[in-house]
Amino acid sequence: EVQLVESGGGLVQPGGSVRLSCATSGFTFSDYSMSWVRQAPGKGLEWVAAINWSGTVPYYAESMKGRFTISRDNAKNTLYLQMNSLKADDTAVYYCAKDPGWYLSGQGTQVTVSS
Repeated sequence: EVQLVESGGGLVQPGGSVRLSCATSGFTFSDYSMSWVRQAPGKGLEWVAAINWSGTVPYYAESMKGRFTISRDNAKNTLYLQMNSLKADDTAVYYCAKDPGWYLSGQGTQVTVSS
């Protein structure tokens, strides 16, 4: 069974930083591209970033470029998202997703950007 467990969220001030982690199990992590997606209150899922199987090629939504960094550790079966220069609009539940097709299995982790 595929399991994706997100952690690392919390309350952060505007301009602050947070690092999210996603521990995975139940599949061969290093065989798959992975993504981060988010859901803001009252809105649908929004793609944030993706990374290829080896971790060498990241992709970002336009509004995240220069602020977010996606990475992975295949030895630890873990996906990361470093988020800097956070804005109130970044407030959302963040999920990691197995690609293709954004397979989600976790509860997500809440990030709230507020002073």
